[in-house]
Amino acid sequence: MLTQDQITHFDTQGYVVVPDLIPEGLLGRVRMEYAQLLNTLYADWFAKGLVKTQPEQLDFGGKLQHAYEEGCDYFQPLDISLPGDQILADTPFHFGHAVFDMLRAEPLLDVIEQLIVPELNSNPIQHVRLKPPVGVLASDEVRPHIAATDWHQDRAVALEDADETDMVTCWIAITEATIDNGCLQVQPKTPDQTILPHCPRTQTGIADGYVNEMGAIPLPVSAGSAVLFHPLTPHASLKNNSERFRWSFDIRFNKTGQPTGRSHFPEFIARSRAHPQTELHDWQVWKTMWEDTRSRLANATHTDIHRWSSDAPYCA
Repeated sequence: MLTQDQITHFDTQGYVVVPDLIPEGLLGRVRMEYAQLLNTLYADWFAKGLVKTQPEQLDFGGKLQHAYEEGCDYFQPLDISLPGDQILADTPFHFGHAVFDMLRAEPLLDVIEQLIVPELNSNPIQHVRLKPPVGVLASDEVRPHIAATDWHQDRAVALEDADETDMVTCWIAITEATIDNGCLQVQPKTPDQTILPHCPRTQTGIADGYVNEMGAIPLPVSAGSAVLFHPLTPHASLKNNSERFRWSFDIRFNKTGQPTGRSHFPEFIARSRAHPQTELHDWQVWKTMWEDTRSRLANATHTDIHRWSSDAPYCA
């Protein structure tokens, strides 16, 4: 549980670091689930001649790096969401038992409940981030889930219907996050913080001149620890200047019954003190919800990431 000092820090600064929030056993299950998934993906790429190095010669990070260097997209098959633009009937994603258990981990829900209310919705804005060393990145790589993430506010990159929603972002470190390998950095939320102007550039980020980067605070954390953000808190990530991948998840929770900011994606009740029978406990139901959503949205045009205009004065 959070201490009163931690709650006060979140309320006044817009973020709080929670050490060792995810139990080690659950972390191990998530790592194993992803290792098995990547083994299957890599074996298929190798059988098709898309990668050249034998699978048994590479560890988890080695498979990711070699796949990336050979042009095999590992991100979407390992992500826990559908993309924000084009969705096809066979767009890959990962929804497994261990990840579902991470979304519903009791220690995680306990601290989120302290910051919002006892009625918690698992928000569908969620991603895995497996970030290669900067020296491996292609010269045109700008995807925020792979390259460094630009300064932004989570409320600003959701749709307008969630602008008043009570929401918390939880950034979970699966591997240690350090200044060297690209940990998060934050600009503390001001008492009168509002949504800052954002520009849809290579990434959707806060317009120039609205963040004092000299005042940015880096947030290194150990594996299993988490950073909790208010949706108006400006934050970004540093570049991964190490020689290994940096791995994290970012997930969100909101007050049940309020808009999620992605109404076309499925949500579920993660905790309800008033109506516990409404909580979702079956990971396969969760997976089916996303599969049904993929079928419904396949080949449709989506504009869920385009609330900001590139021709606004502050984007010039």
